[in-house]
Order: sequence, then structure tokens, then C-alpha cells
Amino acid sequence: MNRTTAIFKIGGKILEDFENLNSTISQLKQISKEKLIQKTILIPGGGSFANFIRKVYSELKFTEEIAHFMGIISMNYNGLELSKKYPDLQIIESFDKLKEIGNAICIFLPYEYLKEKDKLPHSWDVTSDSITLFLAKELGLSECFLIKDVDGILNDKNDVIKEISASRFKEMKELGKLFKVKSNIEELKERTNPIDPFIISLIEKHRISCTILNGSKNKTRILNYFKSDSKEEKIYTKIK
Repeated sequence: MNRTTAIFKIGGKILEDFENLNSTISQLKQISKEKLIQKTILIPGGGSFANFIRKVYSELKFTEEIAHFMGIISMNYNGLELSKKYPDLQIIESFDKLKEIGNAICIFLPYEYLKEKDKLPHSWDVTSDSITLFLAKELGLSECFLIKDVDGILNDKNDVIKEISASRFKEMKELGKLFKVKSNIEELKERTNPIDPFIISLIEKHRISCTILNGSKNKTRILNYFKSDSKEEKIYTKIK
């Protein structure tokens, strides 16, 4: 499974746990070393910084547009922090440079580009998930990857759904056929519904698939996905 370019969003639960992060970066470096991907683009999630903005949003009464761009600034911040931990990863802010760069693993800071070119709604339905898919579209890619601390999307029997169309996902959600957690704990809700509300619309509109992979410690889900020829050996969810 060789690719010229692949784009990965790294979620907050991975970024903010060093063992999880080290597992993810190590696997991506191995994939690059084995030339399964020539150019790897990392998009940092907003993590706790973005969650803080969400909490104070209603109290400070600023607009959703300001909140949206503050969330993107939090992605830039996490990208800079990521580069401090892994100084061999190149930081890029220019979209033109991102397109031109050759074989490498790089971190893209999206604020500068999105401030000029952002066509996404400025609402809480749009997070770094949707931003990553939008950037995949801008780069002419047919897929994007979301690295999270979950194995994928679960059905009502608590099994990982490996592949599903966007329309079928919406249907299953409406019919209550996705796994539900009877809890008010926000983290549990996120783990069972790990994508933002807007990304399904983007998948349908741009015909770009989105694959969720678990980057947590003691797992090799990312490496297995790109190395193994057996679909049965892989654990992931791809929304097509």
C-alpha cells in the first residue's frame, strides 16, 4: 500500500500523552523509512487549548468566527509544541511550500493558509477533523487519516465498523445503530462518536474518504494498516 503523499490529523488525546504520541510518531517514521509513504503531512489537533476556548466562548460572548480562528491558532500552538519534542520534523506554514516539498515528514501549521482561504463554516461543528479533510481536498488527495485514541466507529454491538459509506453512517446514526454510552461524561461520548459533525458532509461533497486509526501506546494500528495486505488483520474505520 504505497502512497506518494498522505495527510494525518493527530488528535489531542494523542498529542497530550507522550507515550501515545511517541507510538504514533515512531510508526509514521517507520512507514516513511520503508517508503510506504513518500511525503507525510501532520496536522495537529487543537486538544485542550481548543477545549478551553469552547468553555469560555459563551462567557466572553465573542463570535463563532473569532472562536473558530482561535481554535486554529491552538492547532498552530500544538504543532510548535510537537516540533519541540521531535525537532527532526520540519515545520511548514506556507501552503505553496507544503505542495512543493519532497520526501519528508512535516508538520503543517494551518492558520496562515486558512485565514486567507478558509471556506468552512465558522461553527463548533467544524474542528481539526474537517480542517484536515479540507486541506486534503486543497492538496488534491483522495483520502485523509485521523489518528485518535480509539479503534474507530462502533456499531450497536460494540464492534468496529471497518468500512462504511457516508450515507450509511448518517442512516445508522439516525436509526440509533451506532454504539451509545449512557453517560454524561464528555470524554466517553467523544470516544464513541470520535469525528466532528461536519466532516460527513465534506466526505460526500468532495468524495474524499476518511480513515480513523488508533495511535495509542502498545498498539501498532497505523503501521499494520499500511504494511499488511490482509484487511482482516487491520483495525480501522474508513468512511467513504
